[in-house]
Amino acid sequence: MKIYSHILKVFILAAVLTSCKCTKDEVVKNSNATDYDTIVDPTLGAGFRYSAYGPEYNPGREYWLSVGQRMASNFTGAQPECVWIVGTLNEKGCRLNFPITNTSQYISGSSADQNEETFNLFDQNGVRVWLQIEPGMASVEELIHTMLKKYSKHKCIIGVGVDVEWYKSYTQPDGNAVTDEEANKWLTIAREYHPQYKLFLKHWLIEKMPPHARDGIVFVDDSQQFTSLKAMVDEFKAWGDAFKPAKVGFQYGYGPDKSWWGNYENPSKTIGDSIISRVSNTSSLFWVDFTVIDVFPPR
Repeated sequence: MKIYSHILKVFILAAVLTSCKCTKDEVVKNSNATDYDTIVDPTLGAGFRYSAYGPEYNPGREYWLSVGQRMASNFTGAQPECVWIVGTLNEKGCRLNFPITNTSQYISGSSADQNEETFNLFDQNGVRVWLQIEPGMASVEELIHTMLKKYSKHKCIIGVGVDVEWYKSYTQPDGNAVTDEEANKWLTIAREYHPQYKLFLKHWLIEKMPPHARDGIVFVDDSQQFTSLKAMVDEFKAWGDAFKPAKVGFQYGYGPDKSWWGNYENPSKTIGDSIISRVSNTSSLFWVDFTVIDVFPPR
């Protein structure tokens, strides 16, 4: 019995030492990370896209929480989720909406933090948040590091997003196609801050997406100017099929499409239900902020 007990202790000690193998750099990079239920939750995310330039005015953080909750309530078991744009196109580069200490040629910051209090509220209410950038000519790698050094402490954060329309492009929403190497590198950087962070890539053209990289990536379609709901869902289905088995997301509710969705009693639900019924790998639905105040009026 004593010999058995000794062997058992040695086995347990070896297992513990093996599980703790990590470098000093890994410990430092993940010092703000914790195990977040919001990250691993596989349920449908439904909510909104937010930018400083989208809505007519900003009704405040409680409003955005209510939009996420109201959008999610349209779909059984869904969780509030949003695309929160923290870096917008500025001339040839990207302007972050929070103060930064180090600036490069194409990256600038703001005098005040415009996100912290909102993220605190989202932490408390189970809202999942994607931090999105419009990079222009700025380094995507540097932008991801800067965002996550600032906000990875928040449990609401589930990953980062790149609007490929503005990747190495600044005069029109075209963007360079993302390579497999670039996509994998961006995801690897994000996962230095939390091993379950994800990356989303957004465009309306399939050919702008990496040809093979799929693990840990969500592909978001923000196409608009459809003639009908059927035309929208047909195109969205083609998008979903192109990336299976990877997850896909959709932004909808654009003004040019209001000529037909404006006739629905609950357009966010009607459109979302149609997408889910046709696109089986849908993981996220976002109503855009350009019309959000009309569809989700402040209470």
